[in-house]
Amino acid sequence: MAIERYNAREAEARWQEVWDRRDIFATANSDPRPTYYVLEMFPYPSGRIHMGHVRNYTMGDVVARYKRAKGFNVLHPMGWDAFGMPAENAAMERKVHPKAWTYQNMSAMKSQLKAMGLSLDWAREIATCDPSYYKHQQRMFLDFLKAGLVERKLGKVNWDPVDRTVLANEQVIDGRGWRSGALFEQREMLQWYFGISKFSEDLLRSLDRLDRWPEKVRVMQRNWIGRSEGLLTRFALDPQNHAERRERARHLHHAAGHAVRRQVHGALAGSSARGRGGSQESRARGLHRRVQASRHRPAGDRHRREGGFDTGMKAIHPFDPGWTLPVYVANFILMDYGTGAIFGCPAHDQRDLDFVNKYGLGNTPVVCPPGQGPQDLRHHRHRL
Repeated sequence: MAIERYNAREAEARWQEVWDRRDIFATANSDPRPTYYVLEMFPYPSGRIHMGHVRNYTMGDVVARYKRAKGFNVLHPMGWDAFGMPAENAAMERKVHPKAWTYQNMSAMKSQLKAMGLSLDWAREIATCDPSYYKHQQRMFLDFLKAGLVERKLGKVNWDPVDRTVLANEQVIDGRGWRSGALFEQREMLQWYFGISKFSEDLLRSLDRLDRWPEKVRVMQRNWIGRSEGLLTRFALDPQNHAERRERARHLHHAAGHAVRRQVHGALAGSSARGRGGSQESRARGLHRRVQASRHRPAGDRHRREGGFDTGMKAIHPFDPGWTLPVYVANFILMDYGTGAIFGCPAHDQRDLDFVNKYGLGNTPVVCPPGQGPQDLRHHRHRL
């Protein structure tokens, strides 16, 4: 007996129509069966489903169908991650309103997802750009604000002066905005921040209870939380040539404005090496050039090559008054970490080691990795 070949186009469409007519994937709140919730990440409405979507939603659908077969009242909704700069950029490029472009894409992608026959309750569909959704986020924000868990402060952003918008690091190509081609610059803008760091200790302790999580995932989470402790120390400046030092500081401040104090990352490289000399005016011009170059590097760029500028000033080591330390302005210290001015630790930090080696400042190794001695650490890169 000949077996009829399965016709996917005909059979899938026929059974999906039956499923829709009978609402077999609808989830009633009054259902007395035990509940189970399946939620995959919402797709961004780019206008097209790709194989990554197919893989992701197929896996979630398998779980939803299995739990439904086991007698659970399964809630399996779908939504659209529809807020963000990409929608605005795409709308500008096509000269249409962002809302029209976004909802057209949602409609097209919904048809594609339905064709896959996923066990979704489309009555629960939401879009994050819809007021019926984000009004709840706004209420939550106000609750956080009342509880003192959000604050407004200055933060660095990448600014496109032509499009007059903020750019993600990925949208900066060779120092220019990806769409306008304009040379971008770093700016400080007022932004809202959630006080997540207040709960760092609680989050870290909670990770220890997730003993069924893979250790590598827990390590990633600990690194993301990023809790650390430091020591605030005041360094006195070398009183030698006091008038010259004060004049130099005046010129440096005049050259870079607030950049010395805020926009440029400051570092104290731990070494007794002497400065390279030079007039106050030449140092001011040199620092000014460094500041301007730093403004055209993406905010939060952790992959930039270490670069520094010797201010000519010296700080006195707090534990040894006879030991003076050169004060450098560096481009890799995070301004929002601590005070933005740090004491270099080349014996224990790779980037500090690269920095002192680059400028010949020397360092005193304290702990050596297996197979390496102090001489290795003074002159070569290492990984602890």
